[in-house]
Amino acid sequence: MNPLDHFLARAALAGLGVALAAAPLGCFVVWRRMAYFGDATAHASILGVALALAFSTSIWVGVLAMSMLMALTVTLLSNRGYAMDTLLGVIAHSALAIGLVAVSFLSDVRIDLMAYLFGDILAVSKLDLLIIWAGASVVVGLMVWRWHALLTSTLNPDLAYAAGFNPNKEQLILTIALAIVVAVAIKVVGALLIAALLIIPAAAARALSSTPEKMAVYASSIGATSALLGLAIAYQLDTPTGPTIVCVAALIFAVLNVYRLVSAPKL
Repeated sequence: MNPLDHFLARAALAGLGVALAAAPLGCFVVWRRMAYFGDATAHASILGVALALAFSTSIWVGVLAMSMLMALTVTLLSNRGYAMDTLLGVIAHSALAIGLVAVSFLSDVRIDLMAYLFGDILAVSKLDLLIIWAGASVVVGLMVWRWHALLTSTLNPDLAYAAGFNPNKEQLILTIALAIVVAVAIKVVGALLIAALLIIPAAAARALSSTPEKMAVYASSIGATSALLGLAIAYQLDTPTGPTIVCVAALIFAVLNVYRLVSAPKL
C-alpha cells in the first residue's frame, strides 16, 4: 500500500513541509520585527479564498494572489508616509472582514470557514501535499540563495548598499516568500495561526542560538517537532490540529526560555 494513502502520513508530511518553509523565513520576521506584517498577510488570505470560490478557481491561486497583493501593497505604501502599524492594522482587519462578508454571499457554495481560519491538516490530499512541498522548496531555495544579502540588509541597510545589495529588492524577496508560505500553510494551520507558526519556532530558537545560521536550523527543528508532536497529540486527544501544533510550539518556547534563565550565569 502507498504510504500516502493514509491521511496521517499526508498530514505529517504537510506539517513538515510548512514548518521547514516557515522556519527560516520566521527568523527574518523576528529579526525585522515584521510579526504584524505576517499576520496582516495571513488575514488577507481569507479574501483570497472568497475570490477563488466566487470565480471558481483554485483556492491556492486565490490565496497566493491575494497574499502577494497584500504584501506588495503594504510594502509600497510604507514608503508613502504611513505609519507601518497603523497601515497594517487598517489593511489586515479590513481584508479579513471583507473576506468573511464575501464568503457569506456565496450561498451556492458550501464552505467550511473554520478549516480556513484554523486549518484542516487531516484533510490534506496528495495534490495539496504536492503544492505544499513545491511552495516550501521555492521558499527554502530563496532563503538559501539570498541568505547573505537578506541577512546583511536586515542588519544594516547602509552596509548592504556598500556590499552591492539592494535592501528594497531583498524586502521584495521576503514579501514574495511570505505570500508563498501563507498560501501553502492555510490548509495546515489556517489564516489565524499562520503568523504563530512563523514567529514562535524562530523566537524559541533564539534561546539556543549563537549565530543566525544556527537560529534558522534550530527554528526548523522546533517547527518540525511542533508539527509532528502536535499532530500526534491532536489525534490522540481529538483536539483541533492547527491550534494544537501552535500550543506545542508555544510550550517549547516557554521551556527553552525558562531553561535559558535558569542556566544563565549568576553575576
